[in-house]
Amino acid sequence: METLYKQKMSGCNSTTSSKSDREGVALVRQLSIIPFSSLIIGTVIGSGIFISPKGILEYTHTVGLSMIIWVVCGLISTLGALSYGELGTTFSKTGGDFIFLLESFGPMAAFLRMWTAIIVVRPASWAVLAITSATYLITPFYPNCNVSLLAVRLLAATILCVIFLVNCVSVPTASRLNVFFTIVKLSGLIVIVLAGIVLLIQGNTEHFKDPFKGNEEFKWIELSLAFYSGFFAFSGWHIAASITEEVINPSRTIPVSIIIAMTVITSVYIMANIAYFTVLSPAEILASDAVALSFGQKVFGDWAWVLSIVVAGSCIGAINGGVLTSSRINFAASREGQLPKLLSMIHINFKTPMPSAVIMLPLTLLLLVSDNVYSLINYMSFTFWLFIGLTTASIPYFRMKYPDWERPFKVNLAVPIIFTCFALFVVAISLYSAPKDCGVGLAITVAGIPLYFIGVRWTKKPAWFEDGMGKDLKINDGNIMVKKKNILNYTK
Repeated sequence: METLYKQKMSGCNSTTSSKSDREGVALVRQLSIIPFSSLIIGTVIGSGIFISPKGILEYTHTVGLSMIIWVVCGLISTLGALSYGELGTTFSKTGGDFIFLLESFGPMAAFLRMWTAIIVVRPASWAVLAITSATYLITPFYPNCNVSLLAVRLLAATILCVIFLVNCVSVPTASRLNVFFTIVKLSGLIVIVLAGIVLLIQGNTEHFKDPFKGNEEFKWIELSLAFYSGFFAFSGWHIAASITEEVINPSRTIPVSIIIAMTVITSVYIMANIAYFTVLSPAEILASDAVALSFGQKVFGDWAWVLSIVVAGSCIGAINGGVLTSSRINFAASREGQLPKLLSMIHINFKTPMPSAVIMLPLTLLLLVSDNVYSLINYMSFTFWLFIGLTTASIPYFRMKYPDWERPFKVNLAVPIIFTCFALFVVAISLYSAPKDCGVGLAITVAGIPLYFIGVRWTKKPAWFEDGMGKDLKINDGNIMVKKKNILNYTK
């Protein structure tokens, strides 16, 4: 339980310091405030802001309540991100909530979080984003006919392969891509916001009259579904603590970047929704599959295709940020003995955890051909929020049990408590309103328990099993392992 703390206090964070090739290969601190802020913004702003307004309005039925949901989702997401910021600066190891759950609730909870992420959450999310980006890239070329599903799938697969390749060979390039796509998506959203402001000044305020009056009666039980749509647009903030070992001066960079990123995201989201309601009626929003494109067609006419490019770039940027951070969680899980040791190896030249990134590509490509990929995301929302809530609940636990720990960034204790209560409230409402979906998600999660006992707890495994898990990989001086002519190095 105290392993990470002891390493931190004794200065054993050497895996991220600069080392010569003679000593070994390690992750390198390369992300400062601007690139790291762009990483958070680029990961969070995906397709959600262009799609979720419809989902929120569908369950709130009024403009006023929809705007309140957007504000609350932004505030709650910021509380969660700040809570992760404290954990990320307290524990100096890459791995995010996998590491936090490992140290608080034990190895099984950490394994199940990692299991659900690897088998469903990440691949399904990236597959959906890739399909969305490919659709919006191809659609302008087929103005009067249906887009070929095969063409969409092939382009989506190409996008995924390119993003994975970049993340395997260069962290700086992946970081620059995040900055680029962040600029693209923010530029598109700023255009939407400015257009909305101009139209508001011109007197287009009819949709804001009687903002809490709707055509249908609001049902409180549907409130959690509205929050799910909102949190889908804000999802990705938890990556802020996933790549601690590659952040320059994390005690300052992580909290400052979180504050900058979440302020920008929430502000842009709220102003974009005001712009949507300035141009589109609630009925038009509910009838639209992509609110931003419907907005563009009414405001920009023939130039609406530009917003298609923005939506596609937004989705690609979200995939890039997700691959960059998720590969580090696999890396951390392997380093802690919960995945084969091969996945904790670092490329000797590129200084990237290449194996832990590559392992995610085949399953993601496989899900491109599945019609159930959207359902998988719905099924796993329950367990995702359960693990997020358990993670932030560890902060009061650590505060009470280890009050003397060094905490470079420390939030008010009310921050994680409020967020944890809200996360568990959403979980409880989900169990009541969608028990079948929650049951499927829970079944997928529980399916990982036998794998945990076989792969992690079972210590006296036969030789053939150990060889397959990488036991033959030798470790020099307890720190570095080199295999296959120095192609890959492993940092323990």
